[in-house]
Amino acid sequence: MSTVRAEHLTRRFRDVTALDDVSFTLEENRIHGLLGRNGAGKTTLMQIMTGQLLASSGKLTIDGKPPYENEAVMSRVCFIKESQTYPQYFKVRHALESARLLFPDWDEEFAQALLEDFRLPLGRQVRKLSRGMHSMLGIIIGLASRAPLTLFDEPYLGLDAVARHLFYDHLLTDYAEHPRTVLLSTHLIDEVGELLEHVLLLDQGRMLLDTTAEALRGQVVTVAGPASAVDELAARNEELHRETLGRYARATLRGDFGTAERAQAKALGLDLEAVSLQDIVVRLTTAQARSGGDATGTRKETTR
Repeated sequence: MSTVRAEHLTRRFRDVTALDDVSFTLEENRIHGLLGRNGAGKTTLMQIMTGQLLASSGKLTIDGKPPYENEAVMSRVCFIKESQTYPQYFKVRHALESARLLFPDWDEEFAQALLEDFRLPLGRQVRKLSRGMHSMLGIIIGLASRAPLTLFDEPYLGLDAVARHLFYDHLLTDYAEHPRTVLLSTHLIDEVGELLEHVLLLDQGRMLLDTTAEALRGQVVTVAGPASAVDELAARNEELHRETLGRYARATLRGDFGTAERAQAKALGLDLEAVSLQDIVVRLTTAQARSGGDATGTRKETTR
């Protein structure tokens, strides 16, 4: 069991508010996506979740307990990050040996299979690995740890498309056989969109989205047709983006697009299109910026 709950979580770094009154729940045994632009506060949030930082106010718990300086909680958590460092003398095999001792649910047979699939040499010094191979090492540890709560913070930087999809395939297959709570922080939204069951979207430290991927797909659509008809439908929903050419308009709208609303759109002569998760994130964050969402006076530089 690994349920994460944040309540009014705020973290400040002097005059910078990296997280601003953030609340959410990560249900156990789901794959969650943590999305947002650079500086949105994603890494800060993951550092609090893994006991590396304390919140300025509010609280975060894992299975009802705070992670900070809590060995019992942290033994069930695996955090894989892009900038993971190892002792200078460490070879790949040393990193794996350390992980085997650190994680109670470690699967050595799985780790060896992953090593073979990713073609990662055991005898290579970690500091001499390419960026992509360093990412492979983190992925192998994250998957083979089988930790009840596993967090990946941009773990695939430097990987080619084949290696990234190899990671996604292994993650899905092993997750199906050994369910656990997974959090993926990534900019490759289109690639992981089909993996995600739940989405968190941060922007300038604030939570813009906390919903299931299925519900989100029913909330955002693109409509196209006569501008007057688009105006009529947009008046009842939140307009995130619009393109106009003469009397023709195309708009991305957010609302409750159930059967009745979709039927009304068709009656108005409008075409409805699905919106990819990546486009939803882009539209929501740019709409937030246009609405003055950063005019709080609390953020004067890029967050961590």
